[in-house]
Amino acid sequence: MLIEHICLLAVSEVRQELPLLVFLPGMDGSDLSLRQQAAGLKTVFDIRCLIIPENDQTAWVDLVAQLTELVTIEKKSRPDRPIYLCGESFGACLALKTISHRPNLFSGLILINPASAFNRQIWSPLGAFLVQWLPGNTYRLGALGLLLFLIVPERVSQENRQALLHAMQRITPESAAWRLSLLQDFQLNKVVLKQFKTPTLLVASGADRLLPSVAEVQKIAALLPHAQTLTLNHSGHACLLETEVDLYQLLQQAQFMPRVKV
Repeated sequence: MLIEHICLLAVSEVRQELPLLVFLPGMDGSDLSLRQQAAGLKTVFDIRCLIIPENDQTAWVDLVAQLTELVTIEKKSRPDRPIYLCGESFGACLALKTISHRPNLFSGLILINPASAFNRQIWSPLGAFLVQWLPGNTYRLGALGLLLFLIVPERVSQENRQALLHAMQRITPESAAWRLSLLQDFQLNKVVLKQFKTPTLLVASGADRLLPSVAEVQKIAALLPHAQTLTLNHSGHACLLETEVDLYQLLQQAQFMPRVKV
């Protein structure tokens, strides 16, 4: 399915009587990770995924504005229902930007391996510069190499490994370079985070080969007044694709479930 504009996509049956969960994906901009987790989540949430087109080069401020507008439209249909915002990696950075702009729009915040430490890695300045100049075949091979840093192979099914690789390779080099440049420019708004009163769950992968997610989650949690953390000791960066990771169960474990009216 070719999507030309940023949009919110329903990944299961629309159930407006349930709390709304808005999922913000990683660099691939797709619903791949969320679909892996939808079976449990759809029993307690009406689920939407932000889809970012493969060639998109939207700035942070405009991503936040478009996301906020889309969520506000959803809210108008059921003004009283809670809205949970969940971001993975790149999407967690977008979530942090969004709550800085509209802190009172959400009832819960879930951050999974936020990529906010990207610009503190010694290799990060080269990423965006190199990606945009790689020829097609080299770019696709580079995605294959990056896959080994994103996952712990034995924890991810062959089907999901292939799906992730294809999702990465669909992103144009120009768009990949742009998204890396957004991460390079990203800064935590510490003042806003210290004033953010919404309950927040931060999930970190202990075997993340791409970024120091455990340390970053602890850093962010220390800024938030109502934060708790979970560490997945054996998981990689793209933990939601792992067979044994169940976000529904993690929310239960953290007592982070919304109250569903029967």
